[in-house]
Amino acid sequence: MGKRHLIGLLLATEEDWPSAFEAVLDRLGPVRYRGETHELTTERITNEPFDLRYTPKFQLVIDRLSWWYDLPREWLKKVALMDDVYLLNNPFTFQAMEKHAAYCAMLRLGIKVPDTWLIPHRLPIDNPRFVHMAERYNPEFDLEEVGETVGYPLFMKPFDGGMWVGVTRITTPEELRFAYEHSGERLMHVQASVEDFDVFTRSLSIGPQTLVAQYDPSAHGHYRYGTETDFLSPELHREVETISRLVNAFFRWEFNSCEVIVKGDVAAPIDYANASPDIALVSLHYHFPWAIRALIAWCAFCAVSERPMHINQSTADYFEIGDAELSYEDKLERYRELADRYFQQEEFEAFCAEALPHLDEVVVEYVESAEFDELAVRTITTEVLEPENHEALIERSRSNVAMWAADQRAAATS
Repeated sequence: MGKRHLIGLLLATEEDWPSAFEAVLDRLGPVRYRGETHELTTERITNEPFDLRYTPKFQLVIDRLSWWYDLPREWLKKVALMDDVYLLNNPFTFQAMEKHAAYCAMLRLGIKVPDTWLIPHRLPIDNPRFVHMAERYNPEFDLEEVGETVGYPLFMKPFDGGMWVGVTRITTPEELRFAYEHSGERLMHVQASVEDFDVFTRSLSIGPQTLVAQYDPSAHGHYRYGTETDFLSPELHREVETISRLVNAFFRWEFNSCEVIVKGDVAAPIDYANASPDIALVSLHYHFPWAIRALIAWCAFCAVSERPMHINQSTADYFEIGDAELSYEDKLERYRELADRYFQQEEFEAFCAEALPHLDEVVVEYVESAEFDELAVRTITTEVLEPENHEALIERSRSNVAMWAADQRAAATS
C-alpha cells in the first residue's frame, strides 16, 4: 500500500480552480517516486471551533481565506507551529502581506521600486486613545509638498489593498487633496507613476514556476491577460521573473503574483503582495490550465518529498547582497541563486521528471474534455453578473483554452 497525502483546500467562494484541481488530481492517479507509490487526495476545509491540542489530518493546505478572516488565520498558525502542516504561504509573514512591507524589503535589496511615500490616515482610526496621541505627536504636514516631491502624475493607493480598490491616478495637487480627503481611515501610499511604459506585466509564481503575462489593467476584468509570448526580450523576461521569485523566497510565499511595469530597459515592480493571487478561469482563460498544472506539481512535490515548511526568514542572506557593492545585474543573479536554492529548483525538476511525466498530457486532455467545458460554462454563467456577456465569454474561454492545449501539443511534438 502506498503513502496517502491529504491536501486541504481552505476556500472562500471560488469553485472553478478547486474543481479543476480536484479533477486533474483524480485523473492523474497515484504517482511513483523513488520506488514508492503516493496517493494525493483533497478535502475542502470547514471553519469550526478547534482544540489547540488536536492533530489535523492534512499534510498540506492551500489557503485562499485567511487574509480576510481571523478564525482560519489562527488555525493556520496553530497547524504550522504545532503540527508541521505545509502551507504555501508562511502565515506569519503573511500578516505582513501588504504593499508597505514588500516595498520596504525590495527597496533595501536595491530593486527599482518607484518613489513611494506613506501618509497618515485622513480620519482617526477607531481607537479612543488615537485622538489624544495625535494631538501631541502627529504634526500637520504639507500634502502638496509630498505630491511635488513624488512628482505628477502619481497614484494614491491603500498600503494593504488589493483588486485595485481605492487606487486613484492623480495629476494635480487639487486631485491629490480630493483623493486624500475621501480616503477615510485607510492608510495610503503615494507612489510615482511610470508614464509611457512599454509593457505592463503580471507574473503568477507557484513555487519555482513563474508565468509572466502581458496585462492590461485598464481593460475589463475578464480581458486583461494577453496571450502573447514574445512581448519582452529574454533579458527583461528573466529580470521580471527573478523579481517575482525573489519576493516570494524572501517572505516565504509560494503562491503569489507580482506586477512589474517595463519602460525601456527598466523593470519597475509596483505590486507584489497578493494574498489570493488571481487564478480565476474568468480572468486567466488561456493561462488557467498552466496555473492548475503548476499548483498540482508544486503541491505534489512538497507533499511527496516531505519538504519542510520554512517559518523563519533568512533575511540576512538577502541583505548581505543588497548592501554589497555589486551591480544591479549581479545582485539579481545572486538573488536568483538564493531563490532557486529556497525553492529546490533542481530537486523539483527531477521530481517532476520522475513522478509527474504525464501531468502535462493529463491537463491537456482534461481541458479538452466535456467535463471542463461544463465547468467553464457553469463558472461564467454563475460568476459573471451580466447575462448579456455570457455567450461571448464562454466562446472566448473555449477558444483561448483550446489555443493553450494546441500550443502544448505542438511544444510536446517539437
